[in-house]
Amino acid sequence: MNVNRLTAIDDSAGRSRGRTFRRALAACGGLLAAGSAGAGSWTTINMPRGVTALSRDIYALHMEVLWICVAIAVAVFGTMIVAMIRFRHSRGAVPDTTMLHSTKAEIIWTIIPVVILVVMAVPATKSLLKIEDTRGSGLTIRVTGYQWKWQYQYQGDAAGIGFFSTLSASSNFARQLHSGIDPKTVPNYLLSVDHPLVIPSGVKVRLLLTSADVIHAWWVPDFGMKRSAIPGFINEMWIKVLPGKEGVYRGQCAALCGRDHGFMPIVVDVKTQADFKEWVAQQKAALKQASVGRAGGALTAQALN
Repeated sequence: MNVNRLTAIDDSAGRSRGRTFRRALAACGGLLAAGSAGAGSWTTINMPRGVTALSRDIYALHMEVLWICVAIAVAVFGTMIVAMIRFRHSRGAVPDTTMLHSTKAEIIWTIIPVVILVVMAVPATKSLLKIEDTRGSGLTIRVTGYQWKWQYQYQGDAAGIGFFSTLSASSNFARQLHSGIDPKTVPNYLLSVDHPLVIPSGVKVRLLLTSADVIHAWWVPDFGMKRSAIPGFINEMWIKVLPGKEGVYRGQCAALCGRDHGFMPIVVDVKTQADFKEWVAQQKAALKQASVGRAGGALTAQALN
């Protein structure tokens, strides 16, 4: 056999592997560059932080577990890549067929996952206990789901205030078949209501959820919480919007509650504590005026009779 020919073949294979390696490096560089360019869009890919105390805790837990998973992936795949490159057959590596098992290795790869799970379970348990702790709430609101609207009834200092929250007229008209209205021209299409829920920031708000017909689910993504409203049961959840995060937040019923399930939005108007107190005073004044009007109408009806 021609030795020069074999040498030429080996050189050609080496050059081919070199080109492949350089291409792989170039591809990795391109991916890193694309990742750097798209770093600004990380917030649209990752879990949102939200605007409540619980949503921030959940986000922190999510990031902790995410980086643990990243570290595990780097260790596992890094070891695999090093093993495949350094101990490949082309470099003369010979597999060891004599080792059946190693007690030491088995103990190590059993203890390490247990430790990792404990490290993740401790903060997760704390967050779960915090989610279920509704003590110390400054405002309680009863939330009742109907097909297809929400009823809000305030308790405590705001007792007496209550209303139904239904899909806004503009969205309702646009959703009708052959309405002739372009949904893109309707502000917050299918995510607007006639009467939003109003709550204060910086206050722990306790929601008592139930339903008058089928199973619904109250969900606002920016609050980081979702809870089912079940007929015959009362579920609890709490939200505390951080001060400085006042504004309007939108969500939807997250349960398949019937034919018009997609037309049951949730809108929450978060006000400062001073503005909320003013809103409560206005609502109570309107209720008092309406009560006086009804009483006057009843007296007039009696006089006419």
